[in-house]
Amino acid sequence: MKALVPIFLVVAILFAVQIIVSFDRWPVDSVQQGFRGTGMVEISNPRIEADLVKANQPPDSYGPTEPGGPKASEIYQNVEVLGDLSEDEFTALMISITAWVAPEQGCAYCHNVENMASEEVYAKKVARRMLQMTKTINSQWKDHVADTGVNCYTCHRGNPVPQYAWFQETGPAQSVGGFNAKRQGQNVATERAVYTSLPYTALDELLVADGNIRVQSAGALPIVGETGVGLQATEHTYSLMMHMSDSLGQNCTFCHNTRALGSWEQSNPVRTKAWYGIRMARDINNTFVMPLQPLLPEAHLGAQGDIGKVSCMTCHQGVNKPLYGAPMLTDHPTLGVASN
Repeated sequence: MKALVPIFLVVAILFAVQIIVSFDRWPVDSVQQGFRGTGMVEISNPRIEADLVKANQPPDSYGPTEPGGPKASEIYQNVEVLGDLSEDEFTALMISITAWVAPEQGCAYCHNVENMASEEVYAKKVARRMLQMTKTINSQWKDHVADTGVNCYTCHRGNPVPQYAWFQETGPAQSVGGFNAKRQGQNVATERAVYTSLPYTALDELLVADGNIRVQSAGALPIVGETGVGLQATEHTYSLMMHMSDSLGQNCTFCHNTRALGSWEQSNPVRTKAWYGIRMARDINNTFVMPLQPLLPEAHLGAQGDIGKVSCMTCHQGVNKPLYGAPMLTDHPTLGVASN
């Protein structure tokens, strides 16, 4: 019996240490986002910030290529999206895309290197559609990306499949009966819901489906329908907000005045950017990403057989501006022009 005491103490000490290190140690930095007394303060930890800076370095920049000369479509076969570029611009962009997406695999990741015009490699068709998506984001979603723009590196960071693409959750094994028999997609600690009890299906409901993102009813009680919102929709909203907070490394007051969450007049201007960002993610997932699912091999699909989709974390990766706002179109401004 006495031998159990030291073991218990060791376990207790390790548990206490784990709890302590899970919290941000002081000193921390703070920035006031709103009027004094409203509690609108953003907290940052310099120790964590150093890791974020290291993980969010922009790609090497070689400067833009001088335009001029024959067009790529006049020299190469089967150039559908980038045919208007000069040969030099086209080559420079292909080299950059290789470094952004498949630095280890090289050109063979998308092409049959014996016949570069061939369509036999599925990734070539995917890459073509992703280029169209990038051009659409930069030209039609400026309310979110501004003139900073995005390129392949924004999401991929040197990985063929973006590290923070998300797939449908399989969910835990269901209980035999009782209250836990139907979890309604919640009460399970998942990274998707930032380890809360909130629904882990929020991204499916709100970044793919056109779900109602609201938490405040127009009446005294939650009313399902056009005039209000039910409790389950509220929980999905909070789950998405937790995901956004985690993705941007910010708390609620980055966008909202928490004394009046629904008031746009009392919110920070960046709330508008977030509004457009949610709708941009929906557009990307439904228009560009999900239609590519039949092209992908099984190894690139999730446990439910679905393609990896886009969320706030896919681009932001822990900071409020992807790659701390580094301009993504300087070297290849053609990515900011809509496809014909």
